[in-house]
Amino acid sequence: MHSRRSFLRTSAGLVASGFIASLASAQDNLPPPPGLGKAPPKPPALTPDKVQAVVGAAHRSLEKVREFVEATPLLVNACWDQGGGDFETPLEAAAHTGGRAIAEYLLSKGARPSLYAAGMLGQLDLVKAFLVVDPQAHLIPGPHGFTLLHCVRQGGDPAKPVLDWLLAQGVPDVKQRPLSFVWPEGTKPTT
Repeated sequence: MHSRRSFLRTSAGLVASGFIASLASAQDNLPPPPGLGKAPPKPPALTPDKVQAVVGAAHRSLEKVREFVEATPLLVNACWDQGGGDFETPLEAAAHTGGRAIAEYLLSKGARPSLYAAGMLGQLDLVKAFLVVDPQAHLIPGPHGFTLLHCVRQGGDPAKPVLDWLLAQGVPDVKQRPLSFVWPEGTKPTT
């Protein structure tokens, strides 16, 4: 049985929800605030040959990396897919090969910091911060399966405080971990 009171409550609720919905839709139709305007168009995607070239150069040649990044600044954060879950940025290439000057150059040009580069560069506070966020981050394989500890060792003496701290935390002394290759449906070769 419906009472007048429940009718009024239901009606008031419907009116209020309709009013709120009309406010929300009115807000959706407002023009952007002054000065914001429309986002500029994006440049085209980086070509795979350029990405592969800068990542390859970041393993060994600061001069080549400079050439590539000066010509195409977006390459600083490019990521090469080597297949099977093996992804690598120029910064990570420098990190696992001990390319301190390359890593510092890339960071100065806006490369996104990574755990592996921080370890190689001896940035203990940054490594600690990464591990506060994810205490198991040291188990995540980097490019080619290289571990955080491997990258730290590539950093030599400047990275020794990071190495000592990681070992004191019980991080296993492992150079490489297998990558978890995931084959897309129907592409795994039969053995």
